Amino acid sequence: MSDERKVQEVLARYVRATDRRDGKSQGALFTDDATAQIFAKTGLDAYEAVGEPIVGGPGVQYAVDNFMAPHPEGGSSHHVTADHLIEVDGDRAHMNAQFVVFEVSATARPAGGWPEGVFGAQGTVRPVESGYYDTDLRRVDGEWKITAHRVLVDMPMAIPGA
Repeated sequence: MSDERKVQEVLARYVRATDRRDGKSQGALFTDDATAQIFAKTGLDAYEAVGEPIVGGPGVQYAVDNFMAPHPEGGSSHHVTADHLIEVDGDRAHMNAQFVVFEVSATARPAGGWPEGVFGAQGTVRPVESGYYDTDLRRVDGEWKITAHRVLVDMPMAIPGA
């Protein structure tokens, strides 16, 4: 597998861990000195930091496990990434990719079963967030790890207490 594909796979693992709210798996993708930070769009090409940077894989794990809201009953999220721009230079790499987050709300199956004529997936899927992941990586012991991860969100963000 090419280095570019391995780098892209790190992001695939990242978004799957986010969707599962799996802090341990997500934190394992980061170096101990990595930084991760969210930025909200404030203008055409302008962003402002939201909160303080998270430091290291253990910090990422803690943030996912303690600050991400759990999915409601019958709910989940689904991150989709696209247009990955990847540059590899030896043991360092940079990746920029677009993302869209979809909120999934399953309809509860009625106690008596689905009514006559009901067919297909039951529930709703709606886009709730979009932006770019701007990520630096380094090869550590043969594995690509995130050293800096910037989540560039296309909309303003409201953070309680901030």
